[in-house]
Amino acid sequence: MKQGILVFLNGTSSSGKTSISTELINQKEIPFYHLSIDDFFNNYNDFINNKFPDEPPRGIDHQVVSQILDDSILTLYLATIKLLLELGFNVVADTVLNNDKRFNAFLDQFFDQPTLFIGVICSKEELIRREQARGDRQIGLAASQFSKVYRFNEYDLEVNTEELNPIECAEKILSFIKSDRDYSAFKKISKKEISVS
Repeated sequence: MKQGILVFLNGTSSSGKTSISTELINQKEIPFYHLSIDDFFNNYNDFINNKFPDEPPRGIDHQVVSQILDDSILTLYLATIKLLLELGFNVVADTVLNNDKRFNAFLDQFFDQPTLFIGVICSKEELIRREQARGDRQIGLAASQFSKVYRFNEYDLEVNTEELNPIECAEKILSFIKSDRDYSAFKKISKKEISVS
C-alpha cells in the first residue's frame, strides 16, 4: 500500500489555510482528509466542559493550562497525522508554526515522509483587514504571528491568497502533486535552536 501525502500549509491565522483545505477536500481528483489543530483543542474543551460542567473549585491562569495541555495535544495531533499517512490516506495539515519547539516537533515527525511544505502567503495589512472583517479572531493575532510564521524561505510551493482565490490555490497545489516533482523543502530545513528562558 502506498503511503499517504502530507500537504502542510504554513500561514498565519486568517491567511486562508482552512479555505484552501476545504477546496482540496471538495475536489475529486486526489482524496484528502483535513486535520486542524483547532479541532483537537476544541474537541478536548468540549469533552472537559461536558464531563465536568461545574465551576472549578479554584481559578487557574491560562498560561498554566497551556503548559499542561499544549504539548500533549500537539503530540496527539502529530501522531494522528502520521497514523493516517501510514494507512495510506492523504492529509492536509492546518496549524500555525509560530515557535521553534512546535516546528521541530513537525520536522522530527515528518522529515522522512512525503511532505509537501506550502507557504500560504498574505501581507500583514490584508491579514489585519481580514481579521477585523471576520470578527471571530482575537484582533492582532495574525500580526503577532507574522514574523514567526513567515521566517521560512524554503517551500516546495507558495500560494499568495491576495492574488489567488482558494480554488486557484488548491488547483496550484494539485498541479504540483500531479507533476511528480520531489517534495524536498522539509528535507532541507534544519531544526531550530530552542532558547531557554
